[in-house]
Amino acid sequence: DTSRELVKRDLKNLVILDRIDNPAAIAELKAINPKVTVTFYPYDVTAPLTETTKLLKTIFAQLKTVDVLINGAGILDDHQIERTIAVNFTGLVNTTTAILDFWDKRKGGPGGVICNIGSVTGFNAIYQVPVYSASKAAVVSFTQSIAKLANVTGVTAFTVNPGITKTTLVHKF
Repeated sequence: DTSRELVKRDLKNLVILDRIDNPAAIAELKAINPKVTVTFYPYDVTAPLTETTKLLKTIFAQLKTVDVLINGAGILDDHQIERTIAVNFTGLVNTTTAILDFWDKRKGGPGGVICNIGSVTGFNAIYQVPVYSASKAAVVSFTQSIAKLANVTGVTAFTVNPGITKTTLVHKF
């Protein structure tokens, strides 16, 4: 839904990083606004920081500039503790850290905007999913810390913290 809304705007490029290649979804986005170049790269958010940096180098080499990063990966499965933390928090930290190397004004970067997807559970934990809630609280705290550096780095950071949404995330809840 976020990508659908983004392509309706005056964008030049939309780059989607996901572990699942969905050509039908990419075609749908291209059809909404043929003026926007929509590109897909396979990416697992749990990849190590070095792999994330390598992929971003490829993307920046192709596009020259990237203005906004939306970190939207997430799982809700407290039976998979390590994976929940890896996807919901560690991967987000790695992606944010990697793009900061390209954007940080102290390193000659242009600045940028990071939108990390948190959850209302980051503020009000749900006792049935303590690991998920804690991982989203970590997202909120991490993003607040990065946001406080905006005057130094030129990178604005914020979280969007939705409540329960109608996605596959809640199928096992």
